[in-house]
Amino acid sequence: MKLHQLSPNEGATKEKRRVGRGIGSGLGKTCGKGHKGQKTRSGDRRLPSWFEGGQTPLHKRVPKRGFRPINRVEYSVVNLKTLERYFQGGEEVTPERLLEKGLVKKGMPVKVLGDGELTKALKVKAHAFSASAKEKIEAIGGSCEELKC
Repeated sequence: MKLHQLSPNEGATKEKRRVGRGIGSGLGKTCGKGHKGQKTRSGDRRLPSWFEGGQTPLHKRVPKRGFRPINRVEYSVVNLKTLERYFQGGEEVTPERLLEKGLVKKGMPVKVLGDGELTKALKVKAHAFSASAKEKIEAIGGSCEELKC
């Protein structure tokens, strides 16, 4: 067998698409691009996925309401009833201990809320406390220490 005798298998190659070569080719006149419009023209026509052909885009059509503060701090919250269930009297409650027990999300500041009753004196360290939580913890003989975010 010689090099000039080699040829690809049957059906392995396709004929090149020859556009604009008459009606009989099936790709004459408009060359398979339809009639007029942006997508029939030559040149760069890559558009962003949100482009709606000049129609006012959706993000401008829908009404905007409310105020979204830029510096909003989102806390991982813990209630007093949770502290009651997971900690013994006299223990120190820190964000690290809460994370170990799976009560808060990693990397988020912790806020203690006053839902539920506390019967044990705890030393609680958190980034924020609600007024009722602080009151209940100190009333039972515990202490609250605010950490910096």
